[in-house]
Amino acid sequence: MSTHSFVSEKIQAMPPSGIRKFFDVAAEMKDVVSLGVGEPDFKTPWNVREEAIYHLEHGRTIYTSNAGTIELRREISKYMQRRFALEYDFAKEILVTVGASEGIDLVMRAVVEPGDEVIVVEPCYVSYRPCVELAGGVAVSLATKAENDFRLTPEELLAAITPKTKAILLSYPNNPTGAVMERADLEKLAAVLRDKNILVVSDEIYAELTYTDTRHVSIASLPGMYERTLVLNGFSKAYAMTGWRLGYACGPADLIAAMTKIHQFVIMCASTNAQHAAVEALQNNDNSVEEMRKAFDQRRRLLVHSFRGMGMELFEPLGAFYVFPSIASSGLGTEEFCTKMLFEGKVAVVPGSAFGACGDGFIRCSYAYSLDDLRVALGRIEAFMKR
Repeated sequence: MSTHSFVSEKIQAMPPSGIRKFFDVAAEMKDVVSLGVGEPDFKTPWNVREEAIYHLEHGRTIYTSNAGTIELRREISKYMQRRFALEYDFAKEILVTVGASEGIDLVMRAVVEPGDEVIVVEPCYVSYRPCVELAGGVAVSLATKAENDFRLTPEELLAAITPKTKAILLSYPNNPTGAVMERADLEKLAAVLRDKNILVVSDEIYAELTYTDTRHVSIASLPGMYERTLVLNGFSKAYAMTGWRLGYACGPADLIAAMTKIHQFVIMCASTNAQHAAVEALQNNDNSVEEMRKAFDQRRRLLVHSFRGMGMELFEPLGAFYVFPSIASSGLGTEEFCTKMLFEGKVAVVPGSAFGACGDGFIRCSYAYSLDDLRVALGRIEAFMKR
């Protein structure tokens, strides 16, 4: 008997992550520099680790409330108000999740009925489309363009909306492009959405990593958008806490209650120890976040300058920690370019097509690596391009 026959057709048809495909191959090769994974190379700040150790030593390892500890939800509420001028009731409007990724899954399962359409703004994080489809929805790709710096325009949004549209998934600062949406850009989208019964799911995991004089603006903070927006965020990127697997969702109480119900049955609660550590992160680590942001900005400028020097077209990314150069000058297809770069150039990058069809012709390079590693990788890429 073949156990493969037990696997649903939906899962059989779902492709694996395009990010992991090249990363897993690179991990088994010698002398490869990887620019493939979006994970800060910084260690979790010591005071955060120390707080976790303290609670472990005192045996504080029991389940928390399904929604997360009161202490952490209170700190998240303070943080959202302090950094983004958003006020959420910590008791009813915040849910602590296992990374922001769980939040994406929870909100899709909480709101999507079979056949509902969810607009997925691409290029985007690889889990968006699968989460929509696993919930029984129809993922509608909305392609952004390099000539618009991968920002979503109101005209593009309006053209994608149909009577079946239930929600829209936004991610700014964006993975994989590094694009940002400033207040003026978001105001134009809000003007389209205010009179429509459409939920906005705003993934703002990179909110602390922007490189302009103005801070990140959440679409939820705009007039008329608070009550129709779910904000997702977490600790992985800003606090170098990827392996702690801790995120949170902020939004209307009814929606948070529905998501908590699902979370209650499939997860129970996020890691107790990680929650204790996260309280410390929010209370005492603004300086650590700023130090990492400055370091990432230095690396960002290095990559932008270097890729342009190689003759590769590249808009300036102003957020997250990725660049998204065009490979048109190489004359190679995206998959071919990445494969040759890996086996001949000894550098692992991710094909832009992994993040949606409109990413074809681009590659994603993470600069969440040391300057030394980045310089080695850039030297190899330049040599490869000359060949």
